[in-house]
Amino acid sequence: MPTVAPGTNFQPSDVAYPHSLPAIGKWMISPDGTIAHWLGETVDGKALREPINLIIIDSISADAEQAKRRLQAASRAAGYPIRFGHSTGYRALIGGEMFPQLPQGRDDAFSNEIFEVNNNHGRLFGPYRFDLGHLFIGAFSREEIRIFETPRHGYASFNKARDDYSQRLDFETEFKLSGFVNLDNAIVDDPHVGTGDHDGVAVLLRTGPAGSR
Repeated sequence: MPTVAPGTNFQPSDVAYPHSLPAIGKWMISPDGTIAHWLGETVDGKALREPINLIIIDSISADAEQAKRRLQAASRAAGYPIRFGHSTGYRALIGGEMFPQLPQGRDDAFSNEIFEVNNNHGRLFGPYRFDLGHLFIGAFSREEIRIFETPRHGYASFNKARDDYSQRLDFETEFKLSGFVNLDNAIVDDPHVGTGDHDGVAVLLRTGPAGSR
């Protein structure tokens, strides 16, 4: 059976079709085309799959480059500047198109702390232009430093990072909380693969009249 994303191991079940939004890949994609697996981490004996947990719509920007600049500036204002020390080269699927990660530095991610300490960090993908504006999706997670373990950087949470980033964007920038989108990407019944504490929901933020309060 052909995949829905050439060059990856995505299958039809790996894509969500939320109402009024383009099709969204449920997972971040590693540089080798496989579904991203959090640095080889296991939780409860299961391989840890990295879910998409944010959807951001910019209904103001005139073009893709402006939308990227605005979202990067908003991330910085929310306490998530671009910081080095993270794995890179990830992609994600929106509307049948593959998008490379933002930021695109050699080892960069958006993060609320330096990589040597516990931190929330993530990557954004897009934008995909559709009738509501420019759409980005994101995958954010929290890592904790384990001094006496290998790997030293360990998974802590998906939900905590998603919630902190989205709440800070809402409080500090024009990207406002607008709702929640069920992407059905929480894995709870597979004996080999899981998604940690992820609840299957992406937080939705928007700019402009539809996102203002």
